Amino acid sequence: MKRKLTRRAFLASTAGLGAAALATEPKVASRIIDTHTHFYDPTRPEGVPWPTPGTPLYRPVYPKDWLELASPHGIRETVVVEASKLVEDNDWILRLAEKEKCIVGFIGHLEPMQPGFENHLKRLARNPLFRGVRMGGSLLMDHEKPEYRSALKLMASLDLTLDVNGLRDPSLVDKIASAMPDLRIVIDHCGNCGDPRQLKPEWKSGMKAAAARPNVWCKVSALAEMVQNVQGNAPDDCNFYAPILDHLWQCFGPEKVVFGSNWPVSDKGASFATVFKIVSDYFSAKGKEACEQYFWKNSLRAYKWIERGA
Repeated sequence: MKRKLTRRAFLASTAGLGAAALATEPKVASRIIDTHTHFYDPTRPEGVPWPTPGTPLYRPVYPKDWLELASPHGIRETVVVEASKLVEDNDWILRLAEKEKCIVGFIGHLEPMQPGFENHLKRLARNPLFRGVRMGGSLLMDHEKPEYRSALKLMASLDLTLDVNGLRDPSLVDKIASAMPDLRIVIDHCGNCGDPRQLKPEWKSGMKAAAARPNVWCKVSALAEMVQNVQGNAPDDCNFYAPILDHLWQCFGPEKVVFGSNWPVSDKGASFATVFKIVSDYFSAKGKEACEQYFWKNSLRAYKWIERGA
């Protein structure tokens, strides 16, 4: 026997549906792309070189885990960044992306001094989800070596993006961008600026110089992790981070800043909700179009990620 649905019950049920819908609607932009997540599984037979055993990060981390935290904020698409130096881990992410439509792009990890770099890069680039390579300390030390010059020229010819990680001197990006004007470059983690209360003059001048290059973007990520001694409880007030954010806004402007959470590494600084709140509060104050640019339009220009209908 069917139970009669009263008007009160109907209203209650539709109110619940409305609340659920609102919980998964973007609050600040029509679309949000998280351009910095890490997925890995230490339980794989071959293991992982990063993160290290005994740390909170040493656990299986998959798209479903990220979506559980991100989707309530209207975030359902991501560009994954590889932290492992193993060539085969690039393939592992691309296989994962075959079944995970939330992955719209992948920034791999290859070392130009490794044997077979050119062949590996060309092979991986045949997958349209492979959008670039992240390089760190070795690039910053060796970028003038012929092997690196050749690697960066090849990346540009394949329409790939260079993610620069672990910066100590942002002015180096200015030099690389000047020498490689056809190569798109994204500076990770605000150029490793450090605690907003202790910003160094060389960071400010270096980021300003890099920002003047039309082929350089800045990923506003890792804000919470850079606060000293936070132990997962970094401040959630965007005004606390204003010394960093204001400088990046002044240098890069609304069209060259990009959103990235750095999850799950971001857990060291604060919860995903706090990480998102900091930047959503700041960019909301800049207006609707600034939010659209920061949360997805700029990353499309920087990475040329793929539409997958996630």
